[in-house]
Amino acid sequence: MTLGSFAEMRNVQDFHAFVNAYRDCFPDDVLTVGQTLSADQDVTALVVELAAQNRHPMVVCERVDGLDVPLATNVFASRERIARLFGVEPGQLHAAYQQRANAPVAPCYVASGPILDEVIEGDAVDLAQLPMIRHFQSDRAPYVTNAVIIAEDPVTGVANLSYHRSMRHARNALATSLHSRGHLWRMLQAARARGDELRVAMVIGAHPLFMLAASARVPFGTDERTIAGGLLGAPLELVRTPRYGIGVPAYAEFVLEGAIDPSAYAEEGPFGEFTGYSSDRSTNNVLRVDTLMRRRDAWLVDVVGGPYAEHLTLARLPREAEMSEKLKARFPSVTALHYPNSGTHFHCYVALDQTRDGEARQIMLALLGWDPYLKTVIAVDQDIDITDDAQVLWAMATHFQPHQDLFVVDGLPGSPLDPSSSVDGTTSRLGIDATRGSRFEGKRAVVETAALERARTLLQRLAGARP
Repeated sequence: MTLGSFAEMRNVQDFHAFVNAYRDCFPDDVLTVGQTLSADQDVTALVVELAAQNRHPMVVCERVDGLDVPLATNVFASRERIARLFGVEPGQLHAAYQQRANAPVAPCYVASGPILDEVIEGDAVDLAQLPMIRHFQSDRAPYVTNAVIIAEDPVTGVANLSYHRSMRHARNALATSLHSRGHLWRMLQAARARGDELRVAMVIGAHPLFMLAASARVPFGTDERTIAGGLLGAPLELVRTPRYGIGVPAYAEFVLEGAIDPSAYAEEGPFGEFTGYSSDRSTNNVLRVDTLMRRRDAWLVDVVGGPYAEHLTLARLPREAEMSEKLKARFPSVTALHYPNSGTHFHCYVALDQTRDGEARQIMLALLGWDPYLKTVIAVDQDIDITDDAQVLWAMATHFQPHQDLFVVDGLPGSPLDPSSSVDGTTSRLGIDATRGSRFEGKRAVVETAALERARTLLQRLAGARP
């Protein structure tokens, strides 16, 4: 199977079909673990150790103690793997994502699907039947990290999709945090004003492009299920949940149907968040589960939490793509944009072919104003590889003068999960101009391409000659 033919399978909406096709096409990029792992941190530990070796394969764990299903994780840890879903190289990923996200496709309802294989309702619901693992030593409990909550507007039927960490609270209830206070929070407040609860469905495991669509940055009132259709290149196939009729992916692994009571409260957290710290900052909401749906052959599709590549890239890629499109449309000198893992969600690097002094500062101000998570933006020249922290730090070391090349903006709203933010959630933001500027004097010391090619050939020959 070629990269192109693999990408053509993106409209096959079954996660199992995706894994099997990917493993056939790129066997070296999938690590299958046959031995039994503990459900207490072993999966996270495996990913952490792989990352320490600069390895980011998709991981399939066939046996996890206490789980009656296989587990797949680290799907989004590699930008190259995500790019393969779009049939492009990593450098084309932003443009490919935006092209398809900007061409939404309405979902379609089908009569049945694997998610309806097993349906458990009412008093028979027991969340002990829902597979969960503990990711970090400091976690309060095992958590679902891949919990996409779908809430439909009761009048328009337009759905919001968003991720929310969730832990078992009772036999038929989860404690969850709406810490982003985004669109789902807004819908919950509207339900409160109506004197109603908010009916929702939680999807745990689906095709990667559905998961990516759930991270999309779109205006309120946009149905992310149409974004999933755009990414898939075909209508997202939905079935209706049995009690509230919410449209969920027909090929999902698990779906919980229920409601969030605006007045209910449950202690939730701490949980290992993207900052690298355990956070107990939470809205402490309760999701009552009325129906548990699952595939007969379900997998637990896990997302590695904490400050690791999967969590960061899944949440960040749609934001990067949107920012890249906006910046390049307004500022043609922008050549590349990157949010490094080293900065969690708080740092951004932007490369530009600066045409006049002050342009870098203007671009950084735009980024700091558009993205509420950003605290630091570093601008560099276009010859700097912004996917390489070392090159960005070199540009900062040799081009940046603190007395004239930085600015700070104070008192702006930031991420509620930032442990350094103020009690009211405000933060300051920093712009660093590490471009050379018009008055810079210096000539880079480089080795010509022909000499580098000779060196590569020599080293390959020497490596082949080793016993």
